[in-house]
Amino acid sequence: MAQKRSERLTPLELEIMNILWETGAANVHAVQQQLERELVYTTVQTMLNILHRKGKVRRVLKDRAYVYKAAVTRPQFVSRHLGDLVDRLFGGSAENLVMSLVEAKHLTPQKLARLNKLLKEQEEKEQ
Repeated sequence: MAQKRSERLTPLELEIMNILWETGAANVHAVQQQLERELVYTTVQTMLNILHRKGKVRRVLKDRAYVYKAAVTRPQFVSRHLGDLVDRLFGGSAENLVMSLVEAKHLTPQKLARLNKLLKEQEEKEQ
């Protein structure tokens, strides 16, 4: 099922989420300092408020300033969005995704060997 537009993140929103996943929790100033581009405080504050409305971050008031924390873990976010990508671009076939990565040479023989090793480890855990 395709995601609603409000669930998708803009590049700036994703950059902010990455900061929150790395730091755990931060106020607007701390996020602003860690951004790769220079943005004014109010822009960062607005973006964090948008992420809050989207349900991607939680906030608590601490000493007259909000502290923001990711409401979803990075693995949860990746899993959800990767599933959406597989559904929309590859008709629900993860195999087609992997084959496309191989054909586009994004998966080298070394990476494929590592992937095989991970698959074997996963099979062993399931037994």
